[in-house]
Amino acid sequence: MRPLAAGLAVFLAAAATAGALVAAAPATDWAGHATQTAKGAFVLGNPAAPIKLVEYGSYTCSHCAEFSKSSEAALKGQMVRSGKVSLEYRHLIRDPADLGAAILARCTGTRGFFPTSAMIFATQETWLPKLASYAQAHPELDAKPGIAQARALVDAAGLTQAVRARGLTPAQINACFADKAGVDRITAMTGDAPIEVQSTPTFYINNQLQPPMAWEQLAAALRAKGAPAGK
Repeated sequence: MRPLAAGLAVFLAAAATAGALVAAAPATDWAGHATQTAKGAFVLGNPAAPIKLVEYGSYTCSHCAEFSKSSEAALKGQMVRSGKVSLEYRHLIRDPADLGAAILARCTGTRGFFPTSAMIFATQETWLPKLASYAQAHPELDAKPGIAQARALVDAAGLTQAVRARGLTPAQINACFADKAGVDRITAMTGDAPIEVQSTPTFYINNQLQPPMAWEQLAAALRAKGAPAGK
């Protein structure tokens, strides 16, 4: 009986240890989880997050670039990562260059969209002046169709090359610009935006329009809803 009792004790101890390990297993890291909505918007984080942040943004908008940079650590690194907040990005296309950047970002796929968008915003101060100089030197661009303008501008700005460096081939990029249905989904988001969306970035929290604000104020609004504390 003693050996049997000893064996049972060992078994129970091992089971308790295994249970403790399971309990200590890390939660899902939602910061790396991206999905796409039926209308083509991309969502970063837990699709069932109780706090849903929607951003209408533009890649040629300096305020959007500032928001992307200032919010990165806390919004994606803490709030989204926790599973309590999701971030949905919807395009509000302002100009052909914005359309071209959107096509490139979406061309990297669901997993690549948010990292590529962050790269485009982070380097905006570098590529936007190149784009402006090229457009000024080539007035004939105005006579080209919108999609041709978009491609010429992002090529000149260096964004196409930057996306190629992230793994896309020229053939894949060409296919994305030739995908009329895909381009139409991008522009449809602008057409479908609520009437009160007049500028970028515009934010909604759980379907409630937020007044224009910087990241610090938006972070406070998210925390008031229960988002984890962050900088």
